[in-house]
Amino acid sequence: MRVELSFNCHFSAESRYWKCACSGPYCLEKTCVGKVCFVTDYLSASEHPHRELGCFNGSILEQCSGKMDHLIMKCCEMDFCNGNHSMLLNVTKNTGLSMNELIPMTVIPSVLFIVVLFVFVAWVWKTKQQNRARSLARLNDFDDVDLIKTSIAGDSTLGEFLDEYCTTGSGSGLPFLVQRTVARQITLVECVGKGRYGEVWRGMWQGENVAVKIFSSRDEQSWFRETEIYNTVLLRHENILGFIASDMTSRNSSTQLWLITHYHDNGSLYDYLQRTTVDSVGCLKLAMSIIYGLVHLHVEIFGTQGKPAIAHRDLKSRNILVKANKQCCIADLGLAVMHSQNEDYLDIGTNPKVGTKRYMAPEVLDETIRTDSFESYKQTDMWAYGLVLWEICRRTIVNGIVEDYRPPFFDVVPHDPSFEDMKKVVCTDQQRPIIPNTWCTESILSALAKIMRECWFQNPSARLTALRIKKTINKLKSSQDQTKQDY
Repeated sequence: MRVELSFNCHFSAESRYWKCACSGPYCLEKTCVGKVCFVTDYLSASEHPHRELGCFNGSILEQCSGKMDHLIMKCCEMDFCNGNHSMLLNVTKNTGLSMNELIPMTVIPSVLFIVVLFVFVAWVWKTKQQNRARSLARLNDFDDVDLIKTSIAGDSTLGEFLDEYCTTGSGSGLPFLVQRTVARQITLVECVGKGRYGEVWRGMWQGENVAVKIFSSRDEQSWFRETEIYNTVLLRHENILGFIASDMTSRNSSTQLWLITHYHDNGSLYDYLQRTTVDSVGCLKLAMSIIYGLVHLHVEIFGTQGKPAIAHRDLKSRNILVKANKQCCIADLGLAVMHSQNEDYLDIGTNPKVGTKRYMAPEVLDETIRTDSFESYKQTDMWAYGLVLWEICRRTIVNGIVEDYRPPFFDVVPHDPSFEDMKKVVCTDQQRPIIPNTWCTESILSALAKIMRECWFQNPSARLTALRIKKTINKLKSSQDQTKQDY
């Protein structure tokens, strides 16, 4: 009785192939090419003993080992070695390549390989866990309990829907098919904002408000970048604008690029400060929530539920929204840069646009910024944070006095300043926004003014980091809370 062999091919680009002699019912020619050459002697009592020659393209372990009755197989690796009688005798004599004898030769290396692979996987897993623990420990050093807390803004139905569909490991959004379904169920109600990017509408989805940012066709790269970041990075944080869906849809015979997010009635910080004044406590709350969001962006969190570090690159009061609880959340990641120390990459995207000129740091204006360094991009965010802080403080009531809202550098550049206008003021003249003397009479504003100045250093590396500012503001708030208790 003949023993049939099954051939399971597992090709490897690194394996060498040999020319082998071939004879038997499956041979089309007298030669074949394979990873090993073989000789099979069938010794069944019910048939005449005979020999077959050929080659295997599958695993040597699968084909040249295993116990089979009435069958002896010899394998070798050299051109036509299975047709050379003296060579086969030598192979058999020195290596014992019969079925029963080959098992130790093939199984032991395979077992060793599996053990080494297991140890390597365990080491990688342990290293990632340690990196994540170190990252979280570093955050805890700055009392960053809220940093890794995530929340869904808005009412319960939308929150429950997002909690049901949003995965914890791959992005902040819904599955793509669900995103497209949501987008097609939205009714646009009113336009609440316009800009060079396009329009923002208040929409309704199953009776709830959502914000729909409709990008203009010339700003397709920003839409693509923001969609990419939200769908690949875990960004659910109470001080980052909540993402719901993104879709390219056709309406009124034209293609529209939609980004759907949580809706906040108060609008942008820019709009909010136009119509609202704050006290020192409210000022501190706005400042603190922005820096919490910026810290979450800037810090890389390791592990499967982590995220790369992100620099915003276009931080300004128009790109920060004010929530109903008077905390802020950072929006508009169309120019963001991502960096992973763990994976060793810097992703600057393909968007040719640059940030808003009024908020550009000196090194961006004079084009000395190191574009290959992620730290450089974070330092430009800190410059802009200092300007936003200045805008908030201007609208803070101090001893019954408050100033009208003004954008940074309102007194030295035109309404729509050019690149050269800003370069002259910031780089050549090295001017900074004026800090009124009245702020020095109020403890919170005095402390925030100091932070501003340290965000505006001409030398980028001398500026405060987001983590350092967060620690300072936390201490300031703790001091204020203690003062209240004492009274």
